[in-house]
Amino acid sequence: MGHVRDLPSSAEEIPEAVKGEKWAQLGVNVEADFEPLYVIPKDKRKIVKELKDALKDATELILATDEDREGESISWHLLQILKPKVPIKRMVFHEITREAIRDALTHCRDIDNRVVQAQETRRILDRLVGYTLSPLLWKKIAWGLSAGRVQSVAVRLLVCRERERRAFRQGSYWDLKATLTPPKPPAKGQASAFEAKLVTVGNVKVANGSDFDENTGGIISGRRVLLLNEEQARALLSRIQNKPWTVTNVEERPVTRKPSPPFTTSTLQQEANRKLRLGARETMRIAQSLYERGFITYMRTDSVHLSEQAITAARSCVQELYGSEYLSPQPRKYTTKSKGAQEAHEAIRPAGSTFRTPQQTGLDGVDFRLYDLIWKRTVASQMADARQTHVTLLTLVEDAGFRSSGKRIDFPGFLRAYVEGSDDPDAALEDQEVILPALKVGDKPNCKDVEAVGHETQPPARFTEASLVKMLESEGVGRPSTYASIIGTIVDRGYAKLITNALIPTFTAFAVTTLLETHFPDLVDTGFTSRMEQTLDEIATGEAKWLPYLDKFYRGETGLQTQVKEQESQIDAKVARTVVLENISAKVCIGKYGAYLEAESEDGPVKASIPQDLTPADLDPEQVEFLLKQKTEGPEQLGLHPETGEPIFVLIGTYGPYVQLGEITETNKKPKRSSLPKGTDKDSMTLEMAVSLLTLPRLLGTHPDTGAKVQAALGMYGPYVVHDQGKVGKDYRSIKVPDDVLTIGLDRALELLAQPKAVRGSSKTATPLKELGAHPESGELLNVYDGRYGPYVKHGDINASLSKDESVENFTLQKALDLLAAKEAAGGGKSSKSKKSTKTTAAKSETAAKKTTTAKKTTAAKSETAAKKTTTAKKAATATKTKKKTE
Repeated sequence: MGHVRDLPSSAEEIPEAVKGEKWAQLGVNVEADFEPLYVIPKDKRKIVKELKDALKDATELILATDEDREGESISWHLLQILKPKVPIKRMVFHEITREAIRDALTHCRDIDNRVVQAQETRRILDRLVGYTLSPLLWKKIAWGLSAGRVQSVAVRLLVCRERERRAFRQGSYWDLKATLTPPKPPAKGQASAFEAKLVTVGNVKVANGSDFDENTGGIISGRRVLLLNEEQARALLSRIQNKPWTVTNVEERPVTRKPSPPFTTSTLQQEANRKLRLGARETMRIAQSLYERGFITYMRTDSVHLSEQAITAARSCVQELYGSEYLSPQPRKYTTKSKGAQEAHEAIRPAGSTFRTPQQTGLDGVDFRLYDLIWKRTVASQMADARQTHVTLLTLVEDAGFRSSGKRIDFPGFLRAYVEGSDDPDAALEDQEVILPALKVGDKPNCKDVEAVGHETQPPARFTEASLVKMLESEGVGRPSTYASIIGTIVDRGYAKLITNALIPTFTAFAVTTLLETHFPDLVDTGFTSRMEQTLDEIATGEAKWLPYLDKFYRGETGLQTQVKEQESQIDAKVARTVVLENISAKVCIGKYGAYLEAESEDGPVKASIPQDLTPADLDPEQVEFLLKQKTEGPEQLGLHPETGEPIFVLIGTYGPYVQLGEITETNKKPKRSSLPKGTDKDSMTLEMAVSLLTLPRLLGTHPDTGAKVQAALGMYGPYVVHDQGKVGKDYRSIKVPDDVLTIGLDRALELLAQPKAVRGSSKTATPLKELGAHPESGELLNVYDGRYGPYVKHGDINASLSKDESVENFTLQKALDLLAAKEAAGGGKSSKSKKSTKTTAAKSETAAKKTTTAKKTTAAKSETAAKKTTTAKKAATATKTKKKTE
């Protein structure tokens, strides 16, 4: 159920008795020792009533919430709400098994008020930061933005990395790569051919990627290396061609690898992201479900400790499945180094005194895969070390030195069960081994082939969810249990886009980060935020007092309230909305509808929208020139349509490139348009391709069962076929390679339409998580599905997500009907006239410019005009401001 009592999330939740108070909207009375204003949210009133009713006939109250800070806080809040007159116990457990629950009932304790106080301080602190800085961002940059104690630091990490990518200067270098074979036929099990790379010429090291300065693209000052260009590399290749090779050195170095500790929250999120491509939020949702069903222990923990029971269970698995030689000689006991590791008492592991193998659980899909990951990691933690031998072989031809590197696994140990970053341990073991032939100094290997190879240095990699979680944890920023929601907020609020697993900050993120760095540097400093976390941990242990700390942070001489009052008048909104990028002559500004360019011309200022998929690191002078030229001189003409004679233009809008047939005139206000297929560059667009794209949507024919039309078209998520039955509804299927939207026929379209529909946000077929029953009015079966943002229920065109506190197992048909009714009443579903959010293709863009309308989700062509829209958004803004604030 989550929290049953919290600070008000909107103005309507503030009690009438205090609505007139200055501090009411903040939800914290800073003048009265930071007294929080707690309210019971509307969606929790029903459960509170049920609990109160149940308590009337009870002889005892057992508070059995989660064992972490949040759980302790929820128990305390329940106590304040229920006001029980019967004996009270606080029951703590970290797995839902019969044995664990029975044991917990015999070891109850009191609520830990110090932990409650620390959690309350954290909550108040987050509220003070969010509700004090967010309104400032609305005034100075754009309405609806938010700041947060941990969120803003995380956004700054993304921005700093993107700045590094922008400052990066590429360097290039060449070397040689040879394929050698031993002088005699190799023995069984030995390599017949091996690779050797050039490392020295005339005893001088040949430059590689690590020798380059990222800021200049040249060799780091002071490095004594030989930088080869293509001409020099090919000259060297010619010089050593057909010359004898000699082994000059063979070195073998034994290496021992120990298994990683069992999972904590953050390491589970990292590995699930790397191995299973799961986001942090999805990982935690699946883990929560596995915990609630008794498969794993509690999943919000900083601890790597395993109980004696768990160690025994893991070692039994090793003995049974792999044999005694794979057991570590002594039980491995892991300890947590972090002082703040007090979220729970044990690592994430399979539940119970014996561990079920993944195959014994009956799980499937992502549930199976995540349990499998946890099982393997836990079992591997009690296995023997892996023993390997690293082999380095040096060869010389003329004055050119080459190096070959090999690795031999002498004993796989724990790698038999678990290889970090790999889904298949057996396959990974094979990949890890690089066997070199048994050569000795003086041997003369044969050169089978040698080639010159060019290389280019790469910019620093963007953060993935896994690497961002790792960075936040290593810097001591936030707590692992909050990382999933923080990353979710960053993406949801438009500070970053998640593209091919990379978190890419937007221009808005740049503007907000620059403002906070300039005027509130401490709040986005990792060291300052880490020290805040340490203080909060000290409050939990009684080493620090909460009230003096809050008072100093908020009302002190350099406190947040004081800083905001001093800085607000000094922040120029026009400057705050401008993103400064080196080598870009035009200004990049943040507007109501996104980022745009602004430059001066003879006729006055020129503005052009920046395509949404263009990131700050990738914006270059050539793109700026094209976008501005498109505005001042008109679009680039590709040619004339062979049938109509009308000009065909290639343009770039907010949502990317598109083609347009004819010009916008009084008689042709909506010229036909079509987005370019994803991955197609505008410079590669030909007249023939443009003519084909402008035929979309293509009518393929009629469906034999319904007589309704079947079309092929291009949408914001790529090409698709659609079976359009009018009021009955539309049935869509994506077109995947090798099928082509421009050539697909009716027969193939019907084949695609006959296939099971994919789950929202997933490539899996739509197998329901739970079947609920028939809808009483339509008779349509209602099911719970696994979607991109969690479980949801679907009826017709309406999709309604289950709340994060609602478990699928306890979700009923009646709950589904209530949820769908609420969604429909709020304007959910495609049929709702009040909800203006529509998905369109690029072609419907420019002409929408002068309309007064609410913001629409569009593809490429629905772009430029958004910047010119005059909307009524301001009216709605005031009413919902409070809801947009984020701690």
